[in-house]
Amino acid sequence: MAACSGVRKVLIVGGGFSGMTAAIEFQRAGFQVDLVEIDPNWRSYGAGISLHGATMRVMKRIGIFERYLQVGAATQGVEMRSPIDDNILVSMPTPGVGDGLPGGGGVMRPVLAELMRDAVRATDTNVRLGHTFSAIEDGPDGVRVAFTTGQSATYDLVVGADGLYSAVRKAVFPEAPPPRYIGQAVWRAVVPRPQGVDRPVMWISGKLKAGLNLVSKDEAYLFLMENRPNNDFVDPSTFVDALSDLLMQFPSPILNSVRARLGMDSRIIFRPLEQFLLPRPWYRGRVVLIGDAVHATTPHLAAGACIGVEDAVVLAESVAQSDELTEALDLFQDRRWDRCRMVVENSGRLGEIEVSGGDQGEHTRIMQVSMKALAEAI
Repeated sequence: MAACSGVRKVLIVGGGFSGMTAAIEFQRAGFQVDLVEIDPNWRSYGAGISLHGATMRVMKRIGIFERYLQVGAATQGVEMRSPIDDNILVSMPTPGVGDGLPGGGGVMRPVLAELMRDAVRATDTNVRLGHTFSAIEDGPDGVRVAFTTGQSATYDLVVGADGLYSAVRKAVFPEAPPPRYIGQAVWRAVVPRPQGVDRPVMWISGKLKAGLNLVSKDEAYLFLMENRPNNDFVDPSTFVDALSDLLMQFPSPILNSVRARLGMDSRIIFRPLEQFLLPRPWYRGRVVLIGDAVHATTPHLAAGACIGVEDAVVLAESVAQSDELTEALDLFQDRRWDRCRMVVENSGRLGEIEVSGGDQGEHTRIMQVSMKALAEAI
């Protein structure tokens, strides 16, 4: 059993992409792992998700990449097209990450979650659904965790992987600032794959940005970002008409064909955009945060899931390879800080440019630099 850092028993709070990757990596490294997920059905909500080659590098590591190719899409490059006639304005390569992996792709979020759940189940991870922790008490010999079931246990390490509104962060870092609304919201939908779209495509019309990415052989994932000064509620019964009206601002023949096929079966989702970056340290005692719990980014670089699953890999490696836990956690955050900050800050800057109608040349340069950085080894 890997226990160089004095860690043997690990609790992971949260069964999303980051938490599942952490469970797989820690368990394979020889640690005893419990994973608690508050949803009794362990579901994943959402439409499509765009992926970088760096995400697929982690997928290959945890053994799900070949299955992913059967149900998702693999692509190369990103295009910016004219909102008027769909002519290609800019074609950006997606830098490769090696191992014969594609530069990018997409898949339905629930489909990817099922692949990862199967990978967790294939390990000896003790998965406990339908409850979570009620109290965390860190001490010199371990973290005493009380659960909402009335049970309790002691762990050598607790990993908070419970998302943007992390209960672990609230319990352990009560002084942390709240997530910040950035003045934009995103609409997402699943649509039939339009003819002539074989890679991610984006259009900018005024202060609106729309995009398409493939998520399977037959379907594509539509997103549209709009400026909203206030984070107001939007009635789901209005989703189809509201998204259709926004798409009317793009004369693009491709987007017109998408608009014509929108309906109640398009699985439309509306989400205000928030971001969050916790200043270092990302741990306190024997409790550490990963993923959106510590660096929630807006989707402008489509890298939120990417940096979350990378966190899990680096954390498990750092704990397994270090002689002492504090050393391991310092190593983890030192390896992750610059990369995760880059994604949060660059995504935020892209949003600012879109909200203000700023320099599209800067927008393109930030995307190019960021994609190149994401392809680098972690």
